[in-house]
Amino acid sequence: MQRLRELGWIEGQTINIEYQWAQGSRELAEKIAVEFVRRKVDIIVTSATPPTTAAKQATSVIPIVFAAVGDPVGTGLVASLARPGGNATGLSLQQTDAAGKRLELLREAIPGIRRLAILANGGNLSALLDMREAQAMAQTAGFEAVSSEIRDPEDIAPAINAFRSRVEALYVCNDPLVATSGVRISAAAVEVRLPTMFGVREYVEVGGLMSFGPSFPDLYRRTADYVDKILRGAKPSDLPVEQPTKFELVINLKTAKALGLTVPPTLLARADEVIE
Repeated sequence: MQRLRELGWIEGQTINIEYQWAQGSRELAEKIAVEFVRRKVDIIVTSATPPTTAAKQATSVIPIVFAAVGDPVGTGLVASLARPGGNATGLSLQQTDAAGKRLELLREAIPGIRRLAILANGGNLSALLDMREAQAMAQTAGFEAVSSEIRDPEDIAPAINAFRSRVEALYVCNDPLVATSGVRISAAAVEVRLPTMFGVREYVEVGGLMSFGPSFPDLYRRTADYVDKILRGAKPSDLPVEQPTKFELVINLKTAKALGLTVPPTLLARADEVIE
């Protein structure tokens, strides 16, 4: 909204915006998308793969701008980053590209770690791609990796509890279902004394140990530029998908203390934010 105002779009004056939250539910996202299409909105702005997929399924005409999608090419939302084609464009999270870096940071935080668990929403293709990349990177790095797929919030506690005493850390794949369950995931992980690695800082703010990934406020701000260009006549198919330019490393020392973990000073010095 801040960026739209800078570009001359004032809510209630030059632009009307309706906000709908799918609560991490693919079914609800599909209903919202169908309703937006029925009402013939000018642009649909989404975040994450399931809502974007829902919008794409609902319309091939109305422009769609996605603020944050893990792998828009791998999930088939666009033909390529340079030439999206179709009616959707926006910003990629480079989610799978950062998997190796997250594992590297985990190893730095927990020297000697060998056994890793990976948790992903099995109903989100982007999260599954992230999981597969993390599995491949883990194998290359010499980790013993086990994975578990969840599909609703009630699956979280049993899945994490099943990792008890089997692994030394938990890699969580970013996803709307996970986003609505950050507190639940972090609490379950601390209960079984598992350090966690996420791709979004918000999870660390509610009790996760670490996160490494793009700055979402920066991505959302840049989304406004796409909206502006399309409202002024540009076609989504002509606007290349952009990559993140700002990444953040966030560490929660309160969680580290609860886990009995001492984070190396060299890693803390490189963190963009340390929560104490």
